[in-house]
Amino acid sequence: MFNKLRDELAVCGLNAVIAVGEHHPQTINRLFLREDRFKSFTHVCKQLAERKRPYKICEDEELERICKSVHHQGVVAMIEEPVIEPLSLEDLDAWASEGKTGVLLHSVGNDHNLGAIARAAAFFDVSYIVLNENDSAFENEDEGDKDMRLTTSAYRVAEGGFEHLTVRRIANSAAFLKDASKRLITVGTDIRARQRITDLGGVIKDQKPRPGIALVLGNEETGLPKNVKDHCRHLLRIPGTGNIDSLNVSQAAALFLHAIYEV
Repeated sequence: MFNKLRDELAVCGLNAVIAVGEHHPQTINRLFLREDRFKSFTHVCKQLAERKRPYKICEDEELERICKSVHHQGVVAMIEEPVIEPLSLEDLDAWASEGKTGVLLHSVGNDHNLGAIARAAAFFDVSYIVLNENDSAFENEDEGDKDMRLTTSAYRVAEGGFEHLTVRRIANSAAFLKDASKRLITVGTDIRARQRITDLGGVIKDQKPRPGIALVLGNEETGLPKNVKDHCRHLLRIPGTGNIDSLNVSQAAALFLHAIYEV
């Protein structure tokens, strides 16, 4: 839930709030928690008191009202709204020169998929998640506007993953890839691709030093559009039995990120 009056986002779920408290405690403006959770957040409460910011012991009903979710797990942090900045040339330079891995999401579907991908990305040491700013999946329509922003649900599903990632936005996936493919290994996912995920090792190992990598993921129903696939240097698929057409996009992301991590 986003609070427009205060420019705050509700982050709920035990692991998600613990991660914010450990890595970005200065972004927490207010904390609401059940009494049995207090021991896990004594350091956060102390910091809030030093900054003259409030924390409050609450019952489940109040926590649910605050975050608009029954999945609060006994704690809700109201944090400064995360601002998704445009991907800069400096970001791209660091991505390429330092051999980092990033994920570009093109119409991935919903904020639960985004959260699950962020969790896998943090687990496999990904540095960037890049969103297409014209993707309606990340528009906050429930709040009556079209601003791109991260959501309470995405944070909860990510289980703290966003605290380890740099989230950026671009205006046009195809245009970005056309330029980025000159500096990064851009790998698109396509269920009809000739190459398999097992070919990924050869794609990366042939490059010395290790290059920056962009994994490009599309909508799980329609996949990547042709103009986006045309600007990926490699298209790879995950082979299966054929009993089911494809995997959920977050499952596919985890498999590809594991393969990249292992190379």
